[in-house]
Amino acid sequence: MTQPIDFETVSARHAFPLLVAGQAQKEFYVNESLARIDTLLHPVVEGDASAPPAAPSPGDCWIVASPASGAWEGREDFLASWDGTQWTLCQPCEGMHVFDRSNGKRRAYLSGWQQAVRPALPAGGSNVDVEARASIEAIIDILATLAIFPSN
Repeated sequence: MTQPIDFETVSARHAFPLLVAGQAQKEFYVNESLARIDTLLHPVVEGDASAPPAAPSPGDCWIVASPASGAWEGREDFLASWDGTQWTLCQPCEGMHVFDRSNGKRRAYLSGWQQAVRPALPAGGSNVDVEARASIEAIIDILATLAIFPSN
């Protein structure tokens, strides 16, 4: 007798709902997967919020802050994206990056959402190397242009 095949119901990394043979109402699963892809592909967030905003626009996305409440309760650190009808909540994975529109910085998920702080420019010292300082300032400016550090 053959053994039944055990199908996974969600993808391993981002829990996209998967289709199985003979499944009814496949459009629900496909649409849920597309909503998650829309949230996770090059994500841009409006900032942090602990509760859903009153009047979000379709495509708006937030990082769920602690303590989460309302439709986001128990989903701290998740990405919450409004599709015009409902919230799509996606759990971040280690190494995920988002662009935070509220402060113009990239954020990375490393056991929680982290963001780089712009380092101070070199100052003082007994031996001043003007070329080295100019190079360090240029590197910091490049990293700010890439939204790794804030621009100011």
